[in-house]
Amino acid sequence: MIAFAAFSAFAQGAGESSKTTVLKVGATPVPHAEMLNLVKDDLAAQGIDLQVVEFTDYVTPNTAVEEGEIDANFFQHIPYMESFNTDHGYHLVNAGGIHIEPLAIYSKKVSSLANLKKGALIAIPNDPTNEGRALLLLQSAGLITLKDSTKLDSTVNDISENKLGLKFSELEAATIPRVLSDVDAAVINGNYAIPAGLTATKDGLFVEGADSPYVNIIAVKEGHENDPAIVALVKALQSQEVKDWVAKTYPNGEVVLVF
Repeated sequence: MIAFAAFSAFAQGAGESSKTTVLKVGATPVPHAEMLNLVKDDLAAQGIDLQVVEFTDYVTPNTAVEEGEIDANFFQHIPYMESFNTDHGYHLVNAGGIHIEPLAIYSKKVSSLANLKKGALIAIPNDPTNEGRALLLLQSAGLITLKDSTKLDSTVNDISENKLGLKFSELEAATIPRVLSDVDAAVINGNYAIPAGLTATKDGLFVEGADSPYVNIIAVKEGHENDPAIVALVKALQSQEVKDWVAKTYPNGEVVLVF
């Protein structure tokens, strides 16, 4: 865990040294690790050695925080974290919201959702929260109706109306971009769409609104949300430098900041 006793900076002079806090943060590569690497120098100036540990799944980084292998993670939204806590008995909390990555429906086979045929195969994420989020998006697009639109963890069993008789392939979110050519359409998370060369506003047939409740956060184990290095990390990510970088790097709305 974070060695906060070592979080102190001394004026550097003859015979003096500066002690630093090592802050290990897990993240999925794009855009989370990119954003963390952007603020490494800013944190170093405050005596914090930010070490970014990359993950490519949605489970391991939460286990690593809960078990104290890393100090925080940056990849998930609040509904997913809350669902994960409930399912696993974990104690993760939100230390600060950073951005939204709009979910979108993509296809290599049709140029419009109106062109989907009866019985079309749709790939959706299989983790509880993102499956529910994907189904809500499909409902917003007019393709299905859910029994309860306020239920964030709906599954395909909660579909009450499916006029086209759509079929669903429930897959690990990270794998969906790789099967896009094999299905009629797919709902893909932003952090997996971006490295696959997909832009929600340009390539998406239907895009989640900017008022989405799925804000990506810095997650920590309960009791550490006010630790100095964590507070400094959130502040660094909510900076003008990050705003400028996002505007330049993701000019098409792939990443929408919430601060």
